[in-house]
Amino acid sequence: MTTETRPTTGPAARSRQVAALRPGYLADLADGTDRFFEPRRADCPWCGSTALRRRLRTTDLLQHKPGRFGLDACGGCGHVFQNPRLNGAGLEFYYRDFYDGLGEQRLAGLFGTRAAVYRGRARAAAPYASAPGRWLDVGTGHGHFCETARADFPDTVFDGLDLSEGVELAEHSGRLARGFRGSFPELAAGPSSELAGRYDVVSMFHYLEHSTDPGRELAAAREALRPGGLLLIEVPDPRCRYARLLGRWWLPWLQPQHLNLVPAANLSERLGELGFTVLTEQHREPHDPVDLLAACWLLLDAVAPREDAPWLPGAPPGRLRRALRGACFLAGSPVLLLAALLDRLVAPVAGRAGLSNAYRLVARRGA
Repeated sequence: MTTETRPTTGPAARSRQVAALRPGYLADLADGTDRFFEPRRADCPWCGSTALRRRLRTTDLLQHKPGRFGLDACGGCGHVFQNPRLNGAGLEFYYRDFYDGLGEQRLAGLFGTRAAVYRGRARAAAPYASAPGRWLDVGTGHGHFCETARADFPDTVFDGLDLSEGVELAEHSGRLARGFRGSFPELAAGPSSELAGRYDVVSMFHYLEHSTDPGRELAAAREALRPGGLLLIEVPDPRCRYARLLGRWWLPWLQPQHLNLVPAANLSERLGELGFTVLTEQHREPHDPVDLLAACWLLLDAVAPREDAPWLPGAPPGRLRRALRGACFLAGSPVLLLAALLDRLVAPVAGRAGLSNAYRLVARRGA
């Protein structure tokens, strides 16, 4: 059950929005969360090996929606994947009000402040494509990357693709020349597709980990690119040492949204099978120095009283609970500041120390 509610501003408006959404969420949860999952699989979705081990068990640490989630690691190829995986109904439930609806304003504000990160991603293409004609950003969200990248590539036409309505808002606001809403493999399929062979660059920044079948997404990128076109991919690195040091508090696990975390060697090999040549593999440049800060914030958020949310039963938090929540974060602010400082100090050596939380590949499509 889905209730569409446009984002509003202010605490009172948010409370009304939460109240309007609550009946729908509680109806969805009336029969529990088991119906949101596929059967548990016994083999690796990347290589087929049955040598699996439990990597992580956690809850939704960001929205605090009900449910428990597991990640398994393949002993054969190192692929990490959600097992059992969310089905279509589960993906709809757990994504709802995260990027759109109730969460749209908060996330749009966050993504709109990451211009330096977006410039670094865009410039990764510059040594290999100084003036691309058309660029498709897959998983573009509200199109903030394309808006920023236009400063470095003023003659490039930027299109975006996403499952959420944010891509339509991005086209309407002028961040994108065209906004395509839907599944990339479906929209790129077949020679008559509007996307087929149209692009000089296709980018997938922190997109593949959300997909149910990364291999299909890579094949779709090949279809959308012209011969000789560039594919830019950036994803969390499951081999990052922070993943073990911080356990379930490592932000890039991002359960239940991240379904597949692919090691760089696996991704390079699959790209080769699809006719791509990997031009560069970067670990230092895509590292986002937030691991310790995010872990401390998630811990504080876990112990603090909950904010009001439509999927949580009971009465909305009163003045006392809101005050206690504020007091928890105020008391933890010195720890948050120290963690942020340590993140910055580690950042210059993160790549060499195996602490980079992401990697980036730039690959060229063959003829």
